[in-house]
Amino acid sequence: MDELKLAESIIKEREIIDAAAGKIPADIVFRNAAFVNVFTQEMETADIAVKNGIFCGIGSYEGEKEIDASGKILLPGFVDAHLHLESTLLTPQEFVRAVLPHGTTTVVADPHEIANVMGTDGIRYMLQATEGLPVDVRFMISSCVPATMEDEAGAHLTWWETTPFYKNRRVLGLAEMMDYYGVVDGDDDILRKIRMAMENGRNVDGHAPGLTGKPLNAYIAAGVSTDHECYALEEAIEKLRRGMFILIREGTAAHNLEALMPLLKTRYADRCMFCTDDKHPNDILERGHIDNIIKAAIAEGARPGVVIKAASLNPARHYHIAHQGAIAPGYEADIVVIDSFESFHIEQVYKKGNLVFDGEVASVPEPVIEPTLIARSHDTFHLRTVTADDFRHSGSLPVIGLVSREIISSNEGMAETIDTDRDILKIAMAERHKNTGHIGLGFIKGYGLKFGAVATSIAHDAHNIIVVGTNEEDMAAAVNRVAEIKGGITVIDKGEVVAELPLEIAGLMTEKPIGVVNETLEAAKEAAHRLGVSYDIDPFMTLSFMSLTVIPTLRITTHGVYDTESQSYLTT
Repeated sequence: MDELKLAESIIKEREIIDAAAGKIPADIVFRNAAFVNVFTQEMETADIAVKNGIFCGIGSYEGEKEIDASGKILLPGFVDAHLHLESTLLTPQEFVRAVLPHGTTTVVADPHEIANVMGTDGIRYMLQATEGLPVDVRFMISSCVPATMEDEAGAHLTWWETTPFYKNRRVLGLAEMMDYYGVVDGDDDILRKIRMAMENGRNVDGHAPGLTGKPLNAYIAAGVSTDHECYALEEAIEKLRRGMFILIREGTAAHNLEALMPLLKTRYADRCMFCTDDKHPNDILERGHIDNIIKAAIAEGARPGVVIKAASLNPARHYHIAHQGAIAPGYEADIVVIDSFESFHIEQVYKKGNLVFDGEVASVPEPVIEPTLIARSHDTFHLRTVTADDFRHSGSLPVIGLVSREIISSNEGMAETIDTDRDILKIAMAERHKNTGHIGLGFIKGYGLKFGAVATSIAHDAHNIIVVGTNEEDMAAAVNRVAEIKGGITVIDKGEVVAELPLEIAGLMTEKPIGVVNETLEAAKEAAHRLGVSYDIDPFMTLSFMSLTVIPTLRITTHGVYDTESQSYLTT
């Protein structure tokens, strides 16, 4: 910090101290405010004073502006401890407009979706696209690009390419280490990534569904500190006992709160946080964001003070986000004003003492992104036109079984042909980054499609084009259409587009406002359901995870059906 900035900082600090001591008025005083003390999980009532965007005092204060908070409850701003902004399908600017009404003031994002498409340029794009927004966007640097060596992504990031990002003040550590096999086996590049994060005083996030026993010990011993992939209470408790922090996830495809609720009623709660991971626009609009998890947890009997702490102070402490997560002197004045814990209606949201939501969201600044990054993000599809013959096969192919309300899958044996009566559909993955021509084939059961095909360029995490169809002609048409619109989601029947959502930014996001995105996406979902897709699954979110080679059991890649447990391809 240069001398001028240091002097300005000292002046502001002195003003905060003087306001705290009662020597000068605060900028804002919330009078008679009931608030959650996250340090003791108690409810207190007092005047809450804010100066220069910082809580300066709790007690009796005078302010330049005074707000009667009688009958209201003040909470610290909510923190999403792990998410992928790209999974909302929105630009970061539009995401902020969507979540501010739900009390989210800080998020810890992993940009590995766009990094798998654009490499370090993708990370730079997201850093620039989130600078100066009224939601504090912090980043964990993507650890697995690609997720495993079975994936044909648009980039392959090594430890020397990721390490320089730790110079950025908003980078908090290394994002979810999905390749737990690589960690346990001592892969050199992976261990270097972990070591460089730790050498820079940063945390390392985990992603290890079902990992237990000695492999889990090895994974933690390497430096991994969190996991957000626990589907069962026993798994979460084992990881907690070995020192991990558990991120309780409620996203669009994965719902883990119900299974992990006991953690919020026991001695484990201090090591729990909340996250959404992957969440679609309708889910945010209809159910909310972190506030949805809070409301559900309280409704299930968890104490409000414990839940609010898990949504604020716990992640702020773990990720070393200084001076956030509490209503207390010296902390940033991120405030959520609600009417009661029962209805949990959010009336106002403040970020660093500034009112950013009061029935409507305040103006969100336009980010400045390098033109070259914008141009590259709109030109990420490189593949030839495919034909129906590219999706034909001889002999038998493995069958991936969907598991209701989860992103794990099962091994359903082998099949020879598409059979809609038995819900056996063809699934394929077409490589789209480097025009290799690779197309992996398999079958899927549990999707329900009766006619046509569904395709999307959101295929975690390499984001090639994944397609499910009842016939090869419509599968080819769907893949070609996704490439033609430079990315997105499409529903095809008899060779014609029934519905679609273009995602022009890296094939992952769109510049359209959330209302338009939601309306278009929901219309596409309904079109998929009309063609037979089961109503108990999200046609696109569920499909997008069938390619993630770090989730049990079977996945589709550009080379075929891969068994993540045996780490081998299944063949006839």
